[in-house]
Amino acid sequence: MDRRSFLTKAALGGATAAAATTLAAPMYAQGNRTLTLVTTWGRGLAGVHDSAQRCADMITALTDGQLTVDLKAAGELVGAFEVFDAVTSGQADMYHGADYYFVGQHPAYAFFTAVPFGMTAQELANWYYHNGGMELHDELGQIFGIKSFLAGNTGAQGGGWFRKEITGPEDFQGLKFRMPGLGGLALGKMGASVQNIPGSEVYQALSSGAIDATEWIGPWADEKLGLQEITKIYYPAGFHEPGAGLSLATNRDVFESLTPVQQKIIEIVSGEGHQWNLAQFLTQNGAALSRLQAAGVRTMEFPDTVWDAFGAASQAVHDENMGDEIYKKVYDSAMASMKSSSSWLKISDGTYTAQRDRVLG
Repeated sequence: MDRRSFLTKAALGGATAAAATTLAAPMYAQGNRTLTLVTTWGRGLAGVHDSAQRCADMITALTDGQLTVDLKAAGELVGAFEVFDAVTSGQADMYHGADYYFVGQHPAYAFFTAVPFGMTAQELANWYYHNGGMELHDELGQIFGIKSFLAGNTGAQGGGWFRKEITGPEDFQGLKFRMPGLGGLALGKMGASVQNIPGSEVYQALSSGAIDATEWIGPWADEKLGLQEITKIYYPAGFHEPGAGLSLATNRDVFESLTPVQQKIIEIVSGEGHQWNLAQFLTQNGAALSRLQAAGVRTMEFPDTVWDAFGAASQAVHDENMGDEIYKKVYDSAMASMKSSSSWLKISDGTYTAQRDRVLG
């Protein structure tokens, strides 16, 4: 922006300055281009792969083919957890994934997917689009040379599938559990042996006994993955991902080589994809849950003692990262926005839905 501001002022100086402006103006790549999009999702994974494919197809369509986005699912070019480095290094142009997979690059990335006891999907959208979240996402991306936008949302994710019922916090001691992000770190503080496994490998890991329990997404995606074939104990409510956002990130040099219209198309497609994907999951989850229950799946709730332990462990994880200036900045911003949104949603939507369900039975 500083460079363009300088050029604009220079143009006011007359023909000589105008010529200099022409020479120094941003150079946009000409003609049709193919952008390689790598994802953290196995091809066909319900909802999450759909979100990535929709973004790819919409960018291609809305640019009239000036940009053709070639989607490579996890493992087709790079592994699921290698997409961040592939884009920052220039091996690929874009990635679609859950940014909490990249807390190793920076723990603040978790906020752009979900953090334990964090924001619902609506609260995440409020923060991202109106309370500074998008700007913080961009600030973080500048460090790594990427330009990111929210581009999907699974809604609230389930607490997980277990081989045995959870009766207290002690049941997590030694439990081999698949959970990424800061939620996984919190379970580690409760004594769990936490595994970070790509979605396409979750079924095999649970089936083989490599893990004892797992979360994936929610009833629809979990049913499609077949987890109900392995165990019938399911906890629909979890602490770790109350509204998990997905991101579309472009190598920053590549993004800046696009025309302003093409850049805006990527931003708009991402925003549309966020809402479309959230509606997709929420549309499918109710019917899927009914099917799972009809097939013998037991839906259960964690006792309060477990929720309390989740809370204490989650806060400990946050506290450990507060020494990082960027993490604290993002945390403070997200929590302030969540508190502000929650105060209204609780007495409006919360009261209404409770009374609606009571009246209508």
